[in-house]
Amino acid sequence: MPRRENAQERGLAASHASSLMFSSAFALCADDFALSPAVTRGIVEALAAGRLTATAAMTTQKNWPEAAKAFRDLGPDADLGLHFNLTLGGPLGKMPAFAPDGTFPAMNAIVPAAWRRALPRAEIRDEMRRQLDAFEHAFGAPPDFVDGHQHVQVLPGIADDLIAELSERGLAGKVWLRDSADRPKRIFARGRHRGKALTVSGLARGFRAKAKAAGFALNDGFSGFSDFDAKADYAEDFSSYLRAPGARPLIMCHPGHVDEELARLDPVTHSREAELAFLLSDRFAQILDAAGARLVRLSAI
Repeated sequence: MPRRENAQERGLAASHASSLMFSSAFALCADDFALSPAVTRGIVEALAAGRLTATAAMTTQKNWPEAAKAFRDLGPDADLGLHFNLTLGGPLGKMPAFAPDGTFPAMNAIVPAAWRRALPRAEIRDEMRRQLDAFEHAFGAPPDFVDGHQHVQVLPGIADDLIAELSERGLAGKVWLRDSADRPKRIFARGRHRGKALTVSGLARGFRAKAKAAGFALNDGFSGFSDFDAKADYAEDFSSYLRAPGARPLIMCHPGHVDEELARLDPVTHSREAELAFLLSDRFAQILDAAGARLVRLSAI
C-alpha cells in the first residue's frame, strides 16, 4: 500500500508547485537598442507591434540620437532604459587606464579585475556619467531603468558606483534596476542555459541587497539566456523563460535586423532576426495564451 502524505508534506508540495507556476504578468526587454541602425529598426518594429514592454539603449553608439527620436515618436507603452556599456566599441570620453586605445576591454578581462578590486573606478564612474548625460541629452529625460551590456552593472565596484551615481542624481525610487541574478531553484526549473544563468547570478551576488537598501526597485525573477544560435528553435527557449517566475519577472531578449555595423561590432547577428521573427509571430501570442501570461511594464507589476 502506498504511503499517505501527511498535511505538512502536502503543504510543502503545494508550495513548491505554486513557486513554479507562471505569474500572469511579466516584462519583456529588448537589449542593445541603438547598437546599429538595423538593430534599432527591428526593436522599433517589435515595440510598434506591442510585443515588448522595455528596451535598453546603448548611448555610446552613434545611432543613439536617431534611436531616441524613433522611440519618442513611436510613443510606445514601454520603458526606455540605459544599457550601460563597458565592453562593446569604445567610451564617450578618454579612459587611459581602462581603454587606453579607445576600445573597451573584453568582459573576461573586466570580471577578474572587478573581483580583485583592481578596476579604475574613477574612470568608469566618469564614463557612467557621460552615458547617463548622453541619454538625457538625446531623450530629454532620465532613463526609466538601468541595466548593463553583458551585465556589467552587477559587478563589484561598478555596482556600488552605479547606485551612488543614480542616488546623487535623485533617481532612487524613480528608476528601476535590473537584477541579472535569479534563484538556483528557478534556474534549474527552466532546464536551459543553466551555466550562463548560474554564472551571472554568482557575479551579481550582493547587488540586490545594495540596490534595495538605497531605495531602488528591481525585478524579481530573471530569464532570457540564450546560445544565440540562429538555427535553434527560439520559441522553445522562450517557453522555458516562462517557467518558475518570481514576483516581478523580467525576460531579456535580443531582436533586430542585421547590417554591416552590427556584423563589425558584435558576434550576435542572425539570431537577432530569428528572435524578432518569433516575437512578431502568431506563435508568440499562442505561447503567452497557453501560459496565461501577459506583457506589462515592470513598474506596473
